[in-house]
Amino acid sequence: MSEHSVTHVTPEGASVLDDLFSPDEAAEMEMRAALLRGLEAWLTANADMTQTAAAEILGVTQARVSDLKRGKISKFSLDLLVKLAARAGLHPRIELAA
Repeated sequence: MSEHSVTHVTPEGASVLDDLFSPDEAAEMEMRAALLRGLEAWLTANADMTQTAAAEILGVTQARVSDLKRGKISKFSLDLLVKLAARAGLHPRIELAA
């Protein structure tokens, strides 16, 4: 194998989370990651808003907003991320595929 060869474990189109977690845990992590990305984008789009102001809108502390901005996914449950996304006006929805 040359130094520029790439070995892929995760099939194209699949998530690396599928390699790291059981199917049910991977599904939850995917949802949490999507919600966190949405909240990070909301914070970026409202960059003129202070973390304190964002915290007031989201109903959390400024420290929790800081955790969101730093992508600390392990600090947030799926249900809390859904609530925060709704409070941010992101209209979270779930879609199932067979």
